[in-house]
Amino acid sequence: MKLSRILPCIVFFLACNNNNQPDKITVNNNDNPAPPMINYSIVKVYPHDTSSYTEGLEWRNNSLYESGGSYGTSKLYQATLEGKTLQSIPLPKEFFGEGITILNNKIYQLTYQEHKVFVYDAATFKKIKEMEWPYEGWGMTNNGKDLIISTGSSVLYFVDPENFKILNQFSVTDNYGPVSNLNELEYVNNVIYANIYQTDYIVKIDPETGSVLGKLDMSGILAKSGMPVNIQNYTAATGYVLNGIAYDSVKNSFFVTGKMWPALFEIKLNN
Repeated sequence: MKLSRILPCIVFFLACNNNNQPDKITVNNNDNPAPPMINYSIVKVYPHDTSSYTEGLEWRNNSLYESGGSYGTSKLYQATLEGKTLQSIPLPKEFFGEGITILNNKIYQLTYQEHKVFVYDAATFKKIKEMEWPYEGWGMTNNGKDLIISTGSSVLYFVDPENFKILNQFSVTDNYGPVSNLNELEYVNNVIYANIYQTDYIVKIDPETGSVLGKLDMSGILAKSGMPVNIQNYTAATGYVLNGIAYDSVKNSFFVTGKMWPALFEIKLNN
């Protein structure tokens, strides 16, 4: 999503009152306990493409797939952990690339406000088709059957990958109420991990109830990269914030990064 999204409370209000949003949204009773903090350890640090305004991140076939946003520079690319680009395609300049996911050998890529979804062959990056999405596109993942999409509000949508019909939706809540600005998503072992836009937090979500089960505080991780980084350049004010979650099921580790960040972190969750 755009760098100009700087007022989360206003974004949430507008998102929830947009006439395009469905009327029926499942919300739990909010008898939620405070989510426990999830500790992590850094396994290794890798280089990351500093030209990529990261909107989507996937790990598949021992390589990273990334969707970079911004008008005029949006792209979909595949790269090694060492930073070598294996294949890359630009989006037309009028499209702002957003979240991606890989399902059934297809890559699905959202766009921000253009209401288009691009579907590619995962091996060749050849575009297979385009579909329509009625809302803003932010993050996307899948549970092996359905696509799961965020739109910058507290709502997650379960969507049929063949026709993009909405099958179900629910609001994500913690002990304070709805959790807005849900961004990049990753489905892992029957839970959903989500970046909270313009924060250093990743939340762990129960896809059955919408309750937040845990929370990672990633603040300060970029300073641990071992790279010469001016941290002041990577804040909510610049828009170069934490975003991007991918999971390696073989090693049971996660990859996390941020928009235009020079570093990609492999991490292990400790609880």
